[in-house]
Amino acid sequence: MTDREFTVTRVAAAQAHPAWLDPAATARKVVRWLEDAAAQDVKLVAFPETFLGGYPFWVELTGGARFNDARQKKAYAEYLGAAVETVGPEITSIVEAARDLGVFVYLGALERATDQARGTVFCSLLAIDPDQGLVGVHRKLMPTHEERLVWGFGDGNGLVVHQSGGLNVGGLNCWENWMPQPRHALYALGEELHVSVWPGHPRNTIDLTRFIALEGRVYSLAANGLISLADVPPAFSLYEELAELTTTDFCTGGSALAAPDGSWLVEPVAHEERLIVGDIDTAKVYAERQNFDPTGHYARPDIFNVRVDRSRRRASTFFQTPGLLQQ
Repeated sequence: MTDREFTVTRVAAAQAHPAWLDPAATARKVVRWLEDAAAQDVKLVAFPETFLGGYPFWVELTGGARFNDARQKKAYAEYLGAAVETVGPEITSIVEAARDLGVFVYLGALERATDQARGTVFCSLLAIDPDQGLVGVHRKLMPTHEERLVWGFGDGNGLVVHQSGGLNVGGLNCWENWMPQPRHALYALGEELHVSVWPGHPRNTIDLTRFIALEGRVYSLAANGLISLADVPPAFSLYEELAELTTTDFCTGGSALAAPDGSWLVEPVAHEERLIVGDIDTAKVYAERQNFDPTGHYARPDIFNVRVDRSRRRASTFFQTPGLLQQ
């Protein structure tokens, strides 16, 4: 590899408030932030977990585990109504903006499938290439704790590393970044920048962002969100309960960027709506791999074998064309 093959790229995490449960308004905000990023010569922007649609923060705070509770069921129905389809107008508008601005986008989205699982919402991380459009939909492998009350389990279909301006980029949602196997899968695919997206709290990123950078010898970009009571529409079924809580700041940020040697380029930023911007240089990735490459010279594939199933999981598979009679 020569110096000419190394890449310097400006990336950013968009730490922002969503229009919670209003994907159309949030999509418009995404476009505005992409315009701001492009004006700063940013080539890749990551948005927080389920930024488009909304993070289900209410479940933990309002007794979401009460079985068959009428208010929780109504809240879920409203939440399901805020989920987007990958072929829907919100995603289409963001794809068009990414193309026009020349920006690669990692977007946390509340996704609903277009065929099966219409009653289930997935925590998905969308990868949008400025030239190719939507190139990846990674559904979170394991929702965390109370999230399992509202999100379906994902699969390995989106465990993919993408090319962005000569840079190999992969991403995971929230606590699945703690799972060694998906991290290993992305490292094995040649990841140079790891994107982690979170609902928003510095405790989630103060340690793990640097650990991923050191483990993978990658740049590690964490995109965290901000959610307060002011973002919640008063018509939401559980609004009054949320308004009575002692705190009305539900997600407080924590976006950060670490270098491949584990040093901070931007330490976790809390309570501030802004683009977290940094320049990354792949030459530094390969310099750090001189002494450690987790899926290369420091791997033992003769002892450990990691198999990754990237098929999309479906409840039913149909083999006969509808309407045709068997002879």
